[in-house]
Amino acid sequence: MKRWIALVLGGLVVLAATAYASGSSLPLGPSSMSQQKTFSGFYDGHHDVFLATDASNKAQAKALGINYSAELATVKGAPAQYFVVGRAAAGQLSVFGSEPGESDYNPLWEEKLVTWKSGVKPVLLVRDDQIKGLAAKHKLTVRDAHIVLNTPIVKIEK
Repeated sequence: MKRWIALVLGGLVVLAATAYASGSSLPLGPSSMSQQKTFSGFYDGHHDVFLATDASNKAQAKALGINYSAELATVKGAPAQYFVVGRAAAGQLSVFGSEPGESDYNPLWEEKLVTWKSGVKPVLLVRDDQIKGLAAKHKLTVRDAHIVLNTPIVKIEK
């Protein structure tokens, strides 16, 4: 249980750092005075901008100030969104496994936690295939956080 809590908290820290690094806001509508916080992530070596609206984990939703949706936990087969926990290269953001225009794009994501192995120098991760390749070489580990996020990509910056 302690390990699971540490993984969830690690994911929260990474998502909060991503929010801080992006530091931008997106207006909700022409007559709206409120703003929706945007985040930046990588997909295939470029930046994507996304919103975080819902999480299947109550503690994560509360920490991020987004909606908690228990029903999201039943979603299976969504693409991965990777979050580096612990040591990371400078400028590290989350990494998406897809984006709008791809055949498997979906605004729902299975949260995956990436941890560098001891003795391995972290490099900037910008592609899901890069993460899978480094995991196959035993340079990092990828764990399923068992959390589903609703984080639609709203802008592709190529």
